[in-house]
Amino acid sequence: MDLYDVRARRTKWFSESRFGMFIHWGIYAIPARGEWVKTNEKMTNEQYQKYFDTFNPIHYDAKEWAKLAREAGMKYAVLTAKHHDGFCLFDSQYTDYKAANTPAGRDLIREYVDAFRAEGIKVGLYYSLLDWHHPDYPHYGDKIHPMRENEAFKNAAHNFDTYTTYMHNQVRELLTNYGKIDIMWFDFSYDEMSGEKWKATELVRMMRSLHPDIIIDNRLCASGAENNNEELTEISGDFDSPEQIIPSACLTDREGREVPWEACMTLNDNWGYNAHDKAYKSPKTVVRTLVECISKSGNMLINVGPTAKGEIPKESAAILQEVGTWMHENSDSIYGAKKAAFDKPEWGYYTQKGNKLYAHIFERGIASFRLNGLNGKVKAARLLADGSEILMERPWNSGAFPDDLFIDLGSANLPDELDTVVELELI
Repeated sequence: MDLYDVRARRTKWFSESRFGMFIHWGIYAIPARGEWVKTNEKMTNEQYQKYFDTFNPIHYDAKEWAKLAREAGMKYAVLTAKHHDGFCLFDSQYTDYKAANTPAGRDLIREYVDAFRAEGIKVGLYYSLLDWHHPDYPHYGDKIHPMRENEAFKNAAHNFDTYTTYMHNQVRELLTNYGKIDIMWFDFSYDEMSGEKWKATELVRMMRSLHPDIIIDNRLCASGAENNNEELTEISGDFDSPEQIIPSACLTDREGREVPWEACMTLNDNWGYNAHDKAYKSPKTVVRTLVECISKSGNMLINVGPTAKGEIPKESAAILQEVGTWMHENSDSIYGAKKAAFDKPEWGYYTQKGNKLYAHIFERGIASFRLNGLNGKVKAARLLADGSEILMERPWNSGAFPDDLFIDLGSANLPDELDTVVELELI
């Protein structure tokens, strides 16, 4: 079995799940100015230490997070075990810079893993390849390190091999101490910090030895702005991860084979908690973005940034609850669905699963509702939300459109303003 067949088998569940929860959480929730606050404000380790010393998420309840994810219709989740600031939510034996040594006093990853598994949700862990706390990660001159311009670090000595050993050891811990891990989400490569700079082959082989079926993103070799369109290799990852953008079409490699992919998106404008960021996407936008991803055979991983006290912001929760209501009625058009065999319609998108074509209608229009090229190809039509029949009747003025199917939506207003889904059973 070649790498392409192995990847297809390994990612089968992933490409059927389609919808996941990203969770960015760490001590950066205390300043509440986003997850890059340390480098944006060029803080030293000493200046940043106060957040470590006071991190005490007294309202953290992983079971509540998992319940929200399940009710929103999410099938997998990814939590930041370590972000770029080097702080670990897990109880690593290789560092003191961890939640167990803060007022939190415990392993926060353990609670996450147990809670999400209990809800039947696949478990993923995010691990930053960067580390702005570790003394052997390059400081001065690195384009994104907090100390990149600090002259005091200009001649600092670094042993990068010591850092990569540390990194590999922590990944081994994450894949050893928590049972089966379904996804390892690395972040991210840039400039010369890519591929074998991370000793990627050695790392991937170690991971596969522990969890042969784990799926790994593409960022050992790429950033969130790059896709793996070249030949699949051992270290290029199982899926691409475009960030805050949706590809214009299905992602394919140079041979034209589809590449599994997942758009990672924020609910507002930040990944980590930002107390002042109220630019939340509407439930309609979230649903329609999810549909667009699936119409191009991709997934969507939507982010929440819990507060310093460990709570998912009420705005995020409210959005996901409304998305969950829509998913409860329409998830057949999401799970296991992919790009349709028909061109994108002007009024929305198609997704398809076997002989079921799902018309995701965003705009009603003002005249008879027309589906181009589908006349004679549809056995039955029904509203997916409640299973009610939708009549297929040609209006008196349809003679000039013999190839098109006409359906009666019964009203000038769509039944669901987020996304009205019509299930079309193909002949």
